[in-house]
Amino acid sequence: MPDLRVSHRLTVPEEALEESFVAASGPGGQNVNKVATAVQLRFDPARVPGLSEAVLGRLRRLAGRRMTSEGVLLLVSREHRTQERNREAARERLAGLLREALVAPVVRRPTRPTRASKERRLEAKSVRSGIKQRRGRVRDD
Repeated sequence: MPDLRVSHRLTVPEEALEESFVAASGPGGQNVNKVATAVQLRFDPARVPGLSEAVLGRLRRLAGRRMTSEGVLLLVSREHRTQERNREAARERLAGLLREALVAPVVRRPTRPTRASKERRLEAKSVRSGIKQRRGRVRDD
């Protein structure tokens, strides 16, 4: 299989991926007992040049339990009946995880309300308060 193209600036070389095929449960009828259609895709991020520590940290957080203690990401795909479609599904899931890890989170800078916005808020509160005060019972004097 060719290298996995994740984005315009990241391509995963084939030597960083290792595929093995195992017997799958699920759809396939009698064929499921004869053919190993499920794919176990092992991805070693240490073999990919250009992955920064920040990206690796985000990938570890996104991967969760799928990341082994050695730092290898293990993805299993068994939802399709054929090896080829399971292989494509596993590679697409890996590409999706990497795309998500490549995006750095936007740092939120706390802001303060302007004086005009504070005044508008207080004015609205006093208008509302006046409306509610005028709602009282009508007394016959």
